[in-house]
Amino acid sequence: MFNKIAFLLCFITSVTSAQEIIKGKVIDKSKQPISGATVIWQNTALATSTNANGDFAIEKSSESTILIISFEGFETQKIAVNSTESFTIILKEVENLKEVTISKTKKSTEHSLYKVTNVQTMGQKELLKAACCNLSESFSTNPSIDVNFSDAVTGNKQIKMLGLTSPYILITDENIPSVRGASQAYGLSFVPGTWVESIQITKGAGSVINGYESISGQINYEVLKPLNDIPFFLNVYGSQDSRYELNTHFNHKYSDKLSATLFLHGNTRQTRNDMNDDGFLDNPIGKQVNILNRWQYNDAEKGWVSFLNLRYMNDEKQAGEVNFNPETDQFTSNAWGSEVNTEKIEISNKTGYVFPERPYQSFGFQNSFQSHRQDSYFGLNQYNVHQKSFYSNMLFNSIITNTKNKFTTGINVAYDQYDEIVKVNFTRDFSRIDNSVGAFFEYTFDNLDNFSLVAGARVDHHNRLATFFTPRLHLRYNPWVKAVFRASAGRGKRAANIFAENQHLLASSRDFSIRNTEGKLYGLQPEVAWNYGVSFIQKFNLFGKSSEVILDYYVTDFQNQAVVDLDASAQQVLLYNLEGKSFSKSFQAEFSIELVKHLNIKTAYKYFDVQTQFTTGQLQRALQAKHRFFGNVSFETHIKEQGQQWKFDFTYNWLGAQRLPNTTSNPAAYQLADYAPSFAVMNAQITRTFSSTFEMYIGGENMGNYKQNNGIVQNENPFGSYFDSSMLYGPVFGQMYYAGLRFKIK
Repeated sequence: MFNKIAFLLCFITSVTSAQEIIKGKVIDKSKQPISGATVIWQNTALATSTNANGDFAIEKSSESTILIISFEGFETQKIAVNSTESFTIILKEVENLKEVTISKTKKSTEHSLYKVTNVQTMGQKELLKAACCNLSESFSTNPSIDVNFSDAVTGNKQIKMLGLTSPYILITDENIPSVRGASQAYGLSFVPGTWVESIQITKGAGSVINGYESISGQINYEVLKPLNDIPFFLNVYGSQDSRYELNTHFNHKYSDKLSATLFLHGNTRQTRNDMNDDGFLDNPIGKQVNILNRWQYNDAEKGWVSFLNLRYMNDEKQAGEVNFNPETDQFTSNAWGSEVNTEKIEISNKTGYVFPERPYQSFGFQNSFQSHRQDSYFGLNQYNVHQKSFYSNMLFNSIITNTKNKFTTGINVAYDQYDEIVKVNFTRDFSRIDNSVGAFFEYTFDNLDNFSLVAGARVDHHNRLATFFTPRLHLRYNPWVKAVFRASAGRGKRAANIFAENQHLLASSRDFSIRNTEGKLYGLQPEVAWNYGVSFIQKFNLFGKSSEVILDYYVTDFQNQAVVDLDASAQQVLLYNLEGKSFSKSFQAEFSIELVKHLNIKTAYKYFDVQTQFTTGQLQRALQAKHRFFGNVSFETHIKEQGQQWKFDFTYNWLGAQRLPNTTSNPAAYQLADYAPSFAVMNAQITRTFSSTFEMYIGGENMGNYKQNNGIVQNENPFGSYFDSSMLYGPVFGQMYYAGLRFKIK
């Protein structure tokens, strides 16, 4: 029955992988099932293990036809697999109980040669290379995602992919839309890193199954599964900037079918730091409480699996001048300050079923309710928003004639109620209701050798975006051994939440002006873009060392965009529909090699050409470096019998010159250069594992101590006409060191 559950788990998370499944059973000489036996394709990292009944299911490998089956106390067997028929393996006990160990080091980030989409998977091993306190900080060791601070006041980190900011990335929690709408600015910081089991990063247009909003790609994070979780986990973290975090996980198995995990997270920062002496806090002070109760039900015999998530989060942030006191200074000109207080409640469920007699056929049902309330002010500007959302997705998966031809079809329903009040140079109530219903069909063809494709289409009706059609196409071709060529094209459409997505601009003296009035979205039209891309991966041995080269090129071409114009005037934010061209062209070349055993080197060069037609002409997008270089070196010592090990990780990020918004309308004292200088940031971490249950780590961020000293324009007079904290292109804190420990009960 394990094959049914494995298949179902993949299905309900909508990971598009059209691979043939090899099934089998492992028993001992008395015909008793062996649970936990390792099953791995020879000379690959593709592996699984047997369930309580001794059953296993594993994707067919194009790199090997030899399966290795091993279990402690039994002789390891190698089996040549030349068909898809189920088979049974009888393992013989080793005489004198001599231990046979087959090991294969799994990479911390995997690039598949056989998935149709251009997806990479970051496992927990990759996430532990850095402190990874929350999701926005988990990409520092990944070259595909760029992490930047959005402004010099809130301390919020913004991610970019293919040269575009996070609103153009579909961010999902196990393929349920998660960070969207009101949560765009801070949502990534509300997902603790220790909760995350893995992250899948998909470049280009995503699957139609997950909606129409994906434009530059998708980031999907998987939360730890109660069925596989350990009884107890503890993570304690403290840093030089007085940030302290505590994470605990409690897991309980109620039966062989029902398990639950309680995730508890808390963080606080109360020390007021001003390392660049501009009179403003480098990072906000505040606290967060985050609770998740996650339940999992598995009935392998009947083919059912289900998850239930219950979550509550409360986050409080205070930023601004060092001497700001909200009790006496709020909404006055005594001192400039800001508070962002957020409360989030979430209930979600996923249920899937595999037909017992037809394991290729299944259905899944996803539902989510979220309440996201943010009350905030930035100096004299106010922004309050309360979004109540409901999302439902029903999917059916089956085949056409044979397993070479598969399809997924279903319907989505989404409902968003926004209570949104904006007080800037005007006061407006932008409260509204958005709702949509859509149907999709996705066909997958796989010749079970070197070619596969996924062709999808969906039709949606939205009360503000009207009725529209979304096509997507993905191709995969393996021209020779250990190589893959991919191509994709697709259309995306979205409603821009112009204030939620640009909150950092509220921390300035700029006036806001919406130039259009005829549209149904703040007077603007919906954003529409096409994304086209190609990628190539070649894995090979260089001087006998395992190596990999990845080349990506993607183009995002906007047919319409909600343009945020900071260049027309340094005293204004203009918002209007695109009139002209707007595009992002992204090229990335990545090379990695295991130089010696356990010593891995990864490098990447990225080039971005991101341009938009503004009122002043066609310009490169501000605060976007054209050239970037990434380097990562990681090393691990051999694991000793007691589980002792050293781990070392070093990351280097170089950013080229970035165009700054035009400030020529300011007095000379408050004018900035046309371009920010290039700079580099270096991070490192050392982890000492004392046993399989206890480890400690220390690390440093921005170890070169680079600081942008002019992050806030007119910082000495924050209520003046030229005050602006949005001109941030680099770190303001300088060096920061941290330490922590992890403890487990297995």
